[in-house]
Parts: sequence; C-alpha cells; structure tokens
Amino acid sequence: MENEVEISVSDLSFYYGKTKALKNISMDIYRNRVTAIIGPSGCGKSTFIRLFNRMNDLVPGTRAEGRINIGGLDILGTGVDVVELRRRVGMVFQKPNPFPKSIFRNVSYGLEVKNVKDKIYIEEMVEEALKNAALYEEIKDRLNDSALMLSGGQQQRLCIARCLAVKPEVILFDEPCASLDPVSTKKIEDLITELKKDYTIVIVTHNMQQAARVSDYTAFLYFGELVEYGISEKLFTVPADSRTEEYLSGKFG
Repeated sequence: MENEVEISVSDLSFYYGKTKALKNISMDIYRNRVTAIIGPSGCGKSTFIRLFNRMNDLVPGTRAEGRINIGGLDILGTGVDVVELRRRVGMVFQKPNPFPKSIFRNVSYGLEVKNVKDKIYIEEMVEEALKNAALYEEIKDRLNDSALMLSGGQQQRLCIARCLAVKPEVILFDEPCASLDPVSTKKIEDLITELKKDYTIVIVTHNMQQAARVSDYTAFLYFGELVEYGISEKLFTVPADSRTEEYLSGKFG
C-alpha cells in the first residue's frame, strides 16, 4: 500500500524536569520509507526518536505528553511491554556498541534473551541477519572471533545485524555514521536504502547531504518544534518555511 502509516505522532511534548524539550509535535511516519530528522544540535532530534522505543524512560525526571501510535498500540500508555516494544522498534546508535563477545554471540544475543533454544534456527537467523546487514561475506570465517576486532564500519553493520536478528518492524538510526569514514558511511547509506524494502526507518543526522541522499521524507526540528515536514526532495529544494531555508543554507546550525 502506498504511504501506509507506521507511526502516528499526535500532540507530543516531552519534558526534562520542567524544561519542555519537545513542543506539541504531530506527524505520520510511513511504512517502508526512510524518514530523516534534521536540525541543529540540541533541537530535540535524538530525544524525539528515543520516544519511539521508550529509551527516554531510562532518564530520571522525564515525562511525555501526547500519543505515539505504532501498529495500533499507544506506546506511551500504561501497561506497555517495553521489552517487546524494543524488539519491535530496534535502534542503532551513533557509536558502534558491540558486546565484548564473539561476532556470532553478538547477533544471537537477542534470540537467546527471548529464550530461543533451537540451535539450527539461531544459526540460520544469525546468517540471515549478517547477510541483510551486508557483513556476512566479510566475516563468515571469523564468527567466533571477538566483535571488538572488527573495524568501526564493520562494528556498526554488526550492530545493525544484531537489531535485525529479532525481526523488528521499525529501525531507528541515531547519527549512525557520525564516527565512520566516508567508505563505511557509503556502505551504511546503501544498506539503509536496501533495508527500507522490509523495514520502516527513521534516521537522525546532522549531515544534510546524507538526509537528502537516503530519505524519502524529512522533518526539520528547531528548539523542540516541528518546523516543517514533507517529501525530502521538495523540502531540500523549495522549503516552505524561511527557518528551514536558513538552516539548509548554513545561516545557523
């Protein structure tokens, strides 16, 4: 279906103590599309996407208002199984964070946590996840080696494989290429383009060229407000709001 809504955000606000970090945001994020979140440092981009898997719950003194609906579930409501939510909504962080375990165990970890016992199934899922993360051919003979021996770009693709192994519906990328070289960055960007066939992807990036390259839709946040949201090609060429145009042209940010 064309432009089926995966995540619906309604009148969303978020507070760190008394400070209102996000202000009354409403937007729809579409299935099997890449949505980029752009804006200057401190504008609330990471805070925003971390609400989609309740990562902000880990920060004391925070609270959210409004609704985020994912697959018919108001994820901010009471009684939500946060562990299950984080399986459905995976996350890849700015800095690669492999576990100090073997490459294989990094990817199988989520299945083991779910108490999957079938070794053949686990092996199949690990191989599939590594292939889908465009890493398998590079490391297939080293699955028992420590993940910490991999290069930075390989570690980031391993973290993507770890996320894919538990079959999420949505993948959040928070500045996934910030610590990578240009060659590794291109591999991650190509991978994101490939993954949207099967997943809904939201990416936070400071790199506007990257947002323009990989995303179908872009949202511009500024001081916690959603200034503009729309088809990336249009937003980057004929922005509707003067603040978007000023940010894109480098007048601030």
